[in-house]
Amino acid sequence: MSVAPWSFSRIKAFEQCPKQFYHEKVLKQYPVVETDAMMYGTDFHKACEDFIAKGTPIPEKYSFIKNTMNKFNAMEGDKLCEHKMGLTADLEPCTFFAGDVWFRGIADLLIIDGDKASVIDYKTGKSSKYADKGQLELMAMCVFKHFPQVKKVKAGLLFVICKDLIKDTYVVESSPKLWEKWLGKYARMEKAAELNVWNPQPSGLCRRHCNVVECPHNGRNS
Repeated sequence: MSVAPWSFSRIKAFEQCPKQFYHEKVLKQYPVVETDAMMYGTDFHKACEDFIAKGTPIPEKYSFIKNTMNKFNAMEGDKLCEHKMGLTADLEPCTFFAGDVWFRGIADLLIIDGDKASVIDYKTGKSSKYADKGQLELMAMCVFKHFPQVKKVKAGLLFVICKDLIKDTYVVESSPKLWEKWLGKYARMEKAAELNVWNPQPSGLCRRHCNVVECPHNGRNS
């Protein structure tokens, strides 16, 4: 059983609850049902992509992001929207759908300017309270692999509703230490697959926000 290709979201799902991850992501017993919030996020991302890539005006319903998107558009460098990147198990760059792809990441907006780069990920959630910079770390490390001329990456999670920017800066010299951290996380997920042991991790989400009725902690079983 393989848990690759992996991504930031897959690692986070596994860490939240290995059992839920197993049923939803490995066995795929519970297909994702698109919510209104998910549809809003998809539509917002498309509007931003079309503005940068095609010059399509930002729809009036998203007028609150116009000034920010104008600033991004005015930045120096090559702009890549919804840019898909893959890495092999040897941490070599490959395409997103390559046969040997081991890790996958998508940059909502990537700007390459010589030996510098900027990565922005749009977030349409109402709060930045649980923002996780881990996503930025992985995106920066992917950029270093795919664009070897880049030595510094400025990355940010842009929470467009609450107008918050969670940001950090990464240099290529920090990559080995960061990879050590993430390879450790992946190893734990891989070990669970190897042993076929997916322990539940009960939390406040069990009662109303988990579809896995096979789990004794699922609120629907009480």
